[in-house]
Formats: sequence, C-alpha cells, structure tokens
Amino acid sequence: MRIIYWLFAVSVALFISGIGFVIAAARTARDAPAVEAPAIEPIASVAQIMNGITGPNASIVYNAVGTIINADGVTEIEPKNDEEWANVANAAIAVIESGNLLLIGDRALDTGEWVTMTKAMMERGQAVLKAAQAKDKDAVLETGGPLNETCDMCHAQYQRQ
Repeated sequence: MRIIYWLFAVSVALFISGIGFVIAAARTARDAPAVEAPAIEPIASVAQIMNGITGPNASIVYNAVGTIINADGVTEIEPKNDEEWANVANAAIAVIESGNLLLIGDRALDTGEWVTMTKAMMERGQAVLKAAQAKDKDAVLETGGPLNETCDMCHAQYQRQ
C-alpha cells in the first residue's frame, strides 16, 4: 500500500513541476526581446527599378495574351502550359513588388499622386496575378489593359527619366 501512496506523491510532484515549467517558458517567451528587422537601404534609382524590374515584367504581362492578324492569318497568343502561366504570374508579382520598391526610402517623388498611382499599379498587378493563377487568358487580357493605363497615366505625369 505504501508503494501506491509513494507513486501517487511522485505523480503529483511531476505534474506540478510540469505546470511550473510551462508557466516559466511562457513568461520567458513573452519577455524575450523582439528581433528588429534590418534597416532597408535603397540602392537602385527609380529609373533602374523601372528599366530592370517593372518595364520588362510589365512587357511579359502585356505580351502574354493577344491576337496577331497578318497575311499568314490569325494567330492567338496565350500561355500554353503551366510553366508559361507561372512566368506570367511571376511577372505580375515582380510588377507588384516593384511598387513596394518605388515607395521605400526617398524614391517616392511626392506623397500624393506618386503614392496613389503606385498603389493603383500594385492593385491592378494583383488582378493580373489572380488571372494568371487561374490560367484565364480572357481575364489576363482584361486586367492587363487597366495595368497598362495606370503605367501610362503615371508616365504622363512623371516623365520617364
């Protein structure tokens, strides 16, 4: 009978110790200092971002779907396999992310229209991304037009440099 009491006492002690460890771990995790993100140091200029990231990837989006009519007849252009669709989606992602780059540091040319137009480009890029992920050629065509309009409006106000 003493063994049963002894086992019961040991079990209770282990249970209480386990609860103590859980509480101690929770307090330690709560009191742990947060790790700060490294400072962002912009390197590229707006023109370099446009020429190296935004422009080439926007061209991939714009040229992904279309119709060519010439002496040889009518040719429909569209991604034909998963890899080509992924390429269009990745191009849309690059356009969206380039918008983030255009807003950090001292790249924003102003805090009004520049920011508004950049965010519009990013939103319209999101629409293209969804269309590409859905592998919907009609939706890519429909969403690529507004993306192009956003780019044209911005370039009309902020001349290419």
